[in-house]
Amino acid sequence: MSGARRRSASLRQEEILGATLDVVERDGLAATRVADVASALGVSPALVFYHFRTKDALVAAAFAHAAERDLARLEKVVASDDPPLEQLRGMLRHYGPTGTATGWRLWIDAWALAQREKEIHAVLRRMDRQWCALLREVVEAGVASGDFRCPDPGASVTRISALLDGLSVATLVYKSVTRPQLKAWVAEAVARELEVEGAVLT
Repeated sequence: MSGARRRSASLRQEEILGATLDVVERDGLAATRVADVASALGVSPALVFYHFRTKDALVAAAFAHAAERDLARLEKVVASDDPPLEQLRGMLRHYGPTGTATGWRLWIDAWALAQREKEIHAVLRRMDRQWCALLREVVEAGVASGDFRCPDPGASVTRISALLDGLSVATLVYKSVTRPQLKAWVAEAVARELEVEGAVLT
């Protein structure tokens, strides 16, 4: 295949993933149909299946595409020259639900679907490991610089991640936690974990 044809195929996949995410935002991961994606693109379902062998593969790829964009934003924060405390603030700001929280609703949808779909489950595990690795990098840098005090960065990262996930679900699904409460409680918990002033994280 020539370079031009490979580029054309790559662009078509990008278009399919973008259209799939539009359908997912409207209908949810579980209810997304290949026929709806194809209709949004003005192509036949066969073309979608040419690139993605099953609906599950398409949905998993679309979720990974969206999650990788979120992770890319976090990677920029970690790669900056900012001190660890500022990087931590940036990570917490980008990770929690903001605005319409479309990205977070997609993650919650994926958690539910992952109980039955192996491909979604695999993507979720990979993305979670990447997020935790980035957070641990910041925590360990802060410990090395003396900004944080944390005897077990791995355990602290696990607790912080679980708290963020749980409070985000409570905020978006159960509506039992407000966004100001989420921000305040996360700041307090992270401050305790890393022995810093809670006010500097809000």
